[in-house]
Amino acid sequence: MNAIKTSNQNEDKIFTIDFFLIFGALLFSALVMYALMSTVTEYATSMGTSATIAGLVSGIYIFGGLCSRIYSANALERRDWKKLAIIFLSIHFLACIFYFFANNVSLLLIVRFIHGLGFGASANAIVTIASAILPKKRFGEAFGYFMLGTTIAVGLGPYISGFFYDNWGSFGSFSLATAFAFLGLLCILLLDISKYEIKHNSEIENSMYRDKTPNNAILEEKGRIRGVIDKIFEVPAIPVSLFTGLTSLGYVSILSFYRLYAVEVDLVGAFSLFFIIYSIVLVASRPIAGRIQDNYGDKIVCFTGIIAQAIGLFLIAWIPSAITVFICAVCAALGFGTLNSACTAIVTRDTSANRRPAACSRTERSSRSGKHRWEPGRSPDRTRWCPCSS
Repeated sequence: MNAIKTSNQNEDKIFTIDFFLIFGALLFSALVMYALMSTVTEYATSMGTSATIAGLVSGIYIFGGLCSRIYSANALERRDWKKLAIIFLSIHFLACIFYFFANNVSLLLIVRFIHGLGFGASANAIVTIASAILPKKRFGEAFGYFMLGTTIAVGLGPYISGFFYDNWGSFGSFSLATAFAFLGLLCILLLDISKYEIKHNSEIENSMYRDKTPNNAILEEKGRIRGVIDKIFEVPAIPVSLFTGLTSLGYVSILSFYRLYAVEVDLVGAFSLFFIIYSIVLVASRPIAGRIQDNYGDKIVCFTGIIAQAIGLFLIAWIPSAITVFICAVCAALGFGTLNSACTAIVTRDTSANRRPAACSRTERSSRSGKHRWEPGRSPDRTRWCPCSS
């Protein structure tokens, strides 16, 4: 991983100019994802394709994002973070422009995949940079504020994109996504991370070669013989990751097909408020769920989330009405929204300090007490992708 040291000046201050710039980069990038996720399926069906292919058009974006996690992680391990972030966000921005020329499903699939590659890589870079900017003594609190950018995007993205699509068609939706992508790129361009001392793995390893202590020799040998799987995945996190992936299916099905379903059951007005309600409930419930998880354990939060999500999906499928749409939005927030955070906390907490993959952060996370920080002589972490990260 990258060992990071920042200046002591304002080390406890969260809301700085740098924070708002990196927050803006995360917010606008996430807005692109959620804005297009809900309208691209409708655009695909307007070309005469089936709902199944439309679902593939929507889902291949996520597949591209997953693929990009691996190569971007390795790049961020050894290259300049800001330059890589600019490259990745430029791909993200250019892919939005390519949508205007995707006049058939085959081209649309290609553009969606490329767009997913750009989004996944840029998301890695954004959160990696944030891990250097956020104050270490208040990292948990600061990271929580930072990730609200994604929460806001979940609520506003589909709503705003739906409005643009209804009034200006696919041109309006793609223009909105392009504008969001440009703003995300602009935030990174304006960000100055030169004030943060960032030491990459190559530098750490070079210093280890100069230090010929027995412990470092052993660590060097272990680093050479590690398998490919261990370099890419955090194996102990896979069970939790699979659980998170399965619980995500219900929410993703709503996100991808709610506009088509809303027309079918004549609930367009009710569904337009779905993600607004989802975001409000999620912002309110996350701190409470976190305290419950800390005090009473993981199972109560996970079981409650599973039950809530099942109830919401059942009601919206079998008794579609405005009331059940609103109930489903609440249940989705208590289900997928809470489970996603809870499972990330489980993986981060139960993984040793030098192997916390947390693909979105790529850095070792310090506790509020200041323990478990990287020190010279410890095994440098490798940047890996954890399949539970989105």
